[in-house]
Amino acid sequence: EIVEMREEDKTIRRFMIPAQQDLSGQIIAIRSVSLMHRKKPAKKKVAVALKPKSHLLLAGPNGIGKTTLLQEIASGKSPDVTIADGVRVGYYRQDFSTLNPKATVYESLAEAMFNGSEQSLRSTAAGFLLSSEHLKSKIGDLSEGQKGLVSFTRLVLQRPGLLILDEPTNHINFRHVPVIAEALNAYEGAMILVSHVPEFVKKIRITDTLDLSVLLNK
Repeated sequence: EIVEMREEDKTIRRFMIPAQQDLSGQIIAIRSVSLMHRKKPAKKKVAVALKPKSHLLLAGPNGIGKTTLLQEIASGKSPDVTIADGVRVGYYRQDFSTLNPKATVYESLAEAMFNGSEQSLRSTAAGFLLSSEHLKSKIGDLSEGQKGLVSFTRLVLQRPGLLILDEPTNHINFRHVPVIAEALNAYEGAMILVSHVPEFVKKIRITDTLDLSVLLNK
């Protein structure tokens, strides 16, 4: 007899996140960061400049303000962060609040897609185990793990120039993690990564590290 493979036993297909074309020079500059120290915000000067292929690891203990800092960077509203004109920002939030829970998966993917076809949307989704049935579901009805896979599908379709990732393995099935590490390792745009999983980080090319706990002690 044929045993149907359960969803949770399947592994996503190998993928790459195509970087935005025609990127050159500085993609993002960060001149200061706001951190939490003994429950009070502390502003620290930094000099971070990322070009294509720069992969920055943002390190530091829980509660120091990494998630808030990534939000600030991604919003483009901080006076101390400059993102070059025209750069598309792909932002993976660990709480998935960038996804609209009322949208269908299809709508969510179509909204993020840059210059793609219906066919590329569907085949990219299929690689992340998102079937045509899933595409009709509302984001709010998905499991956390599926929301993670939708978020990765969006990044592939978006072709970002700057990738911001906040704990991208949190809700992800362990089988998928090496495939994701391989894709991030090969990404050719600028990347800012927060991850508390050392084995995952080890598989990704990191060119710069900003350790926020070291900054606090300066």
